[in-house]
Amino acid sequence: MRGQMMQAIQVRQYGGPEQLRLESVSRPVPQAGGVLVRVHAAGVLPMEWKLRQGFFKTMRPSVFPYIPGSAIAGIVEAVGPGVTAFQPGQAVFGRTNNGAYAEYTTAAVETLALKPEQLSFAEAATISGGATTAWSALFENAELQSGQRVLIHGAAGGVGLFATQFANWKGAQVIATASTSNSEFVRSLGAEQVIDYTTTPFEEVVRDVDVVLDTIGGEVLQRSMQVVKRGGILVSLLEKPSPQAAEQYGIRAMSNAPTFPFPSTSLLQTIARLMADGQVKTTIMQTFSLQDASLAHALSETGHGRGRIILQVKP
Repeated sequence: MRGQMMQAIQVRQYGGPEQLRLESVSRPVPQAGGVLVRVHAAGVLPMEWKLRQGFFKTMRPSVFPYIPGSAIAGIVEAVGPGVTAFQPGQAVFGRTNNGAYAEYTTAAVETLALKPEQLSFAEAATISGGATTAWSALFENAELQSGQRVLIHGAAGGVGLFATQFANWKGAQVIATASTSNSEFVRSLGAEQVIDYTTTPFEEVVRDVDVVLDTIGGEVLQRSMQVVKRGGILVSLLEKPSPQAAEQYGIRAMSNAPTFPFPSTSLLQTIARLMADGQVKTTIMQTFSLQDASLAHALSETGHGRGRIILQVKP
């Protein structure tokens, strides 16, 4: 029926941004323990274009067609059987496992939280996958403590900007890498030392940090091992570090790639409260309409920017 259809981005095969196509598909129905959300804004994560491109097809093959995205903010449209945590009409944000690049999606209640009035839908859509990834990497994986020294790569990006602020909020000394144009921005987030990676190899000026958070991967990951003090921790967001190399340097190295942990309601609430109180801020790099999702992915693929890319699904 016409009322049960919606507009959504579909991916039908691996490939470039042109594989993101706006189509008419069936509107999902909330199951027990879940809600139907009218999506207002969806966050665009770098992981999503890498999945679309097929970077992880050997370890996490995609089932086509699928709707990309996981970070959402919107209004509860309907609730599934037995759901009492949320009611229709409430503004929520969090994560869906059923695709975010759509007018509607379903999500489990334990991965959603009420949106504070102080935050816009676009701002709330930057929390899941961006802020939650930074939080879990720093405080769950690395167990970062006050007084420790942490090196954060890509500190101006959608994860890095939150990681820099969280580490500073915790009382850690933050060393960050960023481009020339983003150096002052990263310093404003709380970084005590900013290394311009376009002019200075970080391993020449950094030594014996307690923690490294790598959002870049590749040769940056390999070079990062030599700046961690013995017994320190390296957390990679993109690939699994070499256990042999970690042992050689006497450090712990871990990864949460290729999937990020699902955020809990309590974690979403904690981060949203910090943002609503002004202790942590988000930055939106650019906003695109749903039909321009391919342009959003093309921008994300450049790997250079400040903050998070957002799809404004409902104008």
